[in-house]
Amino acid sequence: MKSLIVVVSVHHGNTRRVAQAIGEVLESQIREPEELAPEDLAAFDLVGFGSGIYFGKFHERLVAFVERLSCGQGQKVFVFSTSGLGRAIANRPLEELLRQKGFAVLGSFTCKGYDTFGVLRVFGGINRGKPGEKELGKARKFARFLRILVAEGGENHA
Repeated sequence: MKSLIVVVSVHHGNTRRVAQAIGEVLESQIREPEELAPEDLAAFDLVGFGSGIYFGKFHERLVAFVERLSCGQGQKVFVFSTSGLGRAIANRPLEELLRQKGFAVLGSFTCKGYDTFGVLRVFGGINRGKPGEKELGKARKFARFLRILVAEGGENHA
């Protein structure tokens, strides 16, 4: 299986650590959106998209890249994020955008990350030390799940 992870990790490297944990299991290439052309994705069996969540939204660089993608024709993808709150609901808009473009979204992963964005900086941030080994272990487990789904040719409609 040939896989790619497209990631934007800006402040503390939280999302990049999650991308690396998932990438270890999937043996993925990890790239930033600016390193790719939309047509490059066609060469992969599975593509992941991840960033930190900023005021409830994925990083604008990642969203802009996904918006430039043409019809996915059922290509298998997944979404992941880190945030101060670590809520899976934050992944839904990007999942929906990918589905609208014809991609098959196999799953989604999120976890808490060290967050000093905006006013949190004044208080020293939240979730210091996250994602830690516990969260990265869950990311690896998610990647093993994806590997099985792709091998079986199935989809997760959760």
